[in-house]
Amino acid sequence: MRQVGVNSLTIGDVLGKTIFSSSGRVLLGKGVKLTPLYISKLKDMGISILYIEDERFDDVIVEDVISEEHRREAMGILEKSMRSVRLGKNLDGFELRKIISKIVEEIMFKKDILMSMMDMRSLDNQLFAHSVNVCVLSIVLGKAMFFDHEKIENLAIGAMLHDIGKMKLDPGLLRVGTKLTSEEVELLKTHTTLGFEDLRKRKEFNLVIAHIAFQHHEHMNGMGYPRHLKEGEIHPFAQIVAIADLYDKFTADHSDRKRIMPHEACEILMGLAGILYPLELVRLFLKNIAAYPTGVTVRLNTGEIGVVVDQNLSMPTRPIVRVLDGSELRSSIVKEYNMVEKRTVFIEEVLA
Repeated sequence: MRQVGVNSLTIGDVLGKTIFSSSGRVLLGKGVKLTPLYISKLKDMGISILYIEDERFDDVIVEDVISEEHRREAMGILEKSMRSVRLGKNLDGFELRKIISKIVEEIMFKKDILMSMMDMRSLDNQLFAHSVNVCVLSIVLGKAMFFDHEKIENLAIGAMLHDIGKMKLDPGLLRVGTKLTSEEVELLKTHTTLGFEDLRKRKEFNLVIAHIAFQHHEHMNGMGYPRHLKEGEIHPFAQIVAIADLYDKFTADHSDRKRIMPHEACEILMGLAGILYPLELVRLFLKNIAAYPTGVTVRLNTGEIGVVVDQNLSMPTRPIVRVLDGSELRSSIVKEYNMVEKRTVFIEEVLA
């Protein structure tokens, strides 16, 4: 299997990974042959990348950190919970805790984790897919910091609900393709305070969870919001969620901007380390991110084109690349470079 941009799809390509709706419903299942109608629908939905089957890469497994079942269940429960909040009703805290507990258990059980799959996210499920991803990324970082189970569960709930305050705002502010005025941008920023006010009243949740929603846009240099907190004043859980939130926003399509590749997001995050976020926290986060995800097509400094087929856990920026025999993606395989061993070979460009 390999990753392709939606504009590079050809009729007859076979979908390698299932695509879900915001409620967790299957929109297009793995193994489906893509027709002109399907390709057109994918473009209309705002999906920019997906995975297709390719016999030259049958052995390449693009694995998510959590199962499709758990991701689908989490998105469905989150959509239901957010809808309840928007209507002024109580969300089902037990149901939310139950799925988060499953996700935490799944991640904690895994020995080595390297985030190596890019989201196939449609514009209709941005908010829910984003919240689930931020939750997963935060758990991975919490695990790397050797947090105990109780801390990780609180961190995970706070991460899942960090944007809950947006449900208290006019839905028009969140609508895909809406260009906001400066006044509307300021109004949108109030989601942190609104989220805090909502969560602190919910007895089923720890107060730390409310503070994650309150502080996830605060920065060490005091230039964040809503209270312009500085280094030492921001809760560590909120800083973890802030890093996960920014990384996911960089690497997924949003209504106002296109995604960038993980290696670019990693560079930007590293540049912000020690300014907006703690340096060691960013370093630890990046150790768990594959700069070049498995399945992505790349051009090497040798001029050769290949596909990333595996990762080196010790060096996330130096994957294993299977090279093709020409400049066309339909070419046959020639060889593989393990870039930890071949130090003079490096990736020059990621090809859409």
